[in-house]
Amino acid sequence: MANEANPCPSDIGDKIEYGGMGQEVQIEHIKTYVTRSSMDTGKAVIVVQDIFGWQMPNTRYMADVIAGNGHTTIVPEFFVGEEPWDPAWDKSTFPERFNTENLSSCPREVDAVLRYLKRQCHAQKIGIVGFCWGGIAVHHVMTTYPEVKAGVSVYGIIKESEDVYNLKNPTLFIFAENDAVIPLESQSHGFVHRKREDCSPADKPFIEEVRRNLIEWLDKYI
Repeated sequence: MANEANPCPSDIGDKIEYGGMGQEVQIEHIKTYVTRSSMDTGKAVIVVQDIFGWQMPNTRYMADVIAGNGHTTIVPEFFVGEEPWDPAWDKSTFPERFNTENLSSCPREVDAVLRYLKRQCHAQKIGIVGFCWGGIAVHHVMTTYPEVKAGVSVYGIIKESEDVYNLKNPTLFIFAENDAVIPLESQSHGFVHRKREDCSPADKPFIEEVRRNLIEWLDKYI
């Protein structure tokens, strides 16, 4: 699901085998995956899941990559009380399950995470990164929370909204070229976090470049 105006399920892609460097932490009403940076930089990044849920190893891997670059990261369970998307489900039910009304509960989760990062992790500067559905959530947060200093929305965008351009702070939007919902040419939806670097030698530089751009954006603005 790359665009709220035309929601559709994407393939789960390459689900990597990854145990994770962080730990699961209960924060108020939500479960989270937290990875503390080994460097005391006072910086933290919220990493928002795609439709396959907060336990998806690919998302945790990306959170750990970001943490390795000096930002404590947290992956919250944004689908509180709801199951993440199962590829075996009837695709016709997808728009109802993952329409943007689901974002109406985001402030409660975002507020809880911000409190935790400030009080428990002593974060002074906070950013946010999201993939697919999470990219839409990032766009929403960046029009709502001035205290979130930088955002990276990866193949996710709010297309139809009065405040769509009312970004409070710098926000980077990353899209695949060969995306079923936002079609250009070349890389496919999910390539940043759900495609293995070794699946094709031609893909590796694109994946590495975008991941590098993501980190550089966070470094620059938070």
